[in-house]
Amino acid sequence: SGTTNYFGMSIPYESQGAGSGVIFDEDDKYAYIVTNDHVVGDASAISISVTGVENIKAELVGTDSTNDIAVIKANVTYSVAKFGDSDKLNVGQSVIAIGNALGAGKSATGGMISILNKSLELNGKHLTVIQTSAPINPGNSGGALVDYNGEIIGINTAKTDTSVAEGMGYAI
Repeated sequence: SGTTNYFGMSIPYESQGAGSGVIFDEDDKYAYIVTNDHVVGDASAISISVTGVENIKAELVGTDSTNDIAVIKANVTYSVAKFGDSDKLNVGQSVIAIGNALGAGKSATGGMISILNKSLELNGKHLTVIQTSAPINPGNSGGALVDYNGEIIGINTAKTDTSVAEGMGYAI
């Protein structure tokens, strides 16, 4: 939800958003999915789709708004992602940003690591991020930044959108 101004009046409205997530753990009943706090933190209802067809109810487990990370759970069975070591990344290393770009379904875009351990102010929060040239578009937030071994090395979180700079995406 949000608010919009209409003839000087602030009017509340309900809105829908799309994001991405990575299944990082499971138990007998749930798959646990990491995403961004800004994707699900203020949501009144959360649902996921693994194939793009189904709509599965999910629940918020917890958030860390300071680091823009959230965990949700859903009753699905799917492969748990393999995580790599972001401390072993090198500038110039090829990566792929995977997500739900523009809410249009599964997408993948390629690029490289541009800067490691970059300090970034995002919505009043200080984050240490990986800067990549792989496009991070709305809907990619919470999705995977993977190396060419298919290992998760970051969680997509933001992009720079200016007329001065181009091709700067960020992952936690």
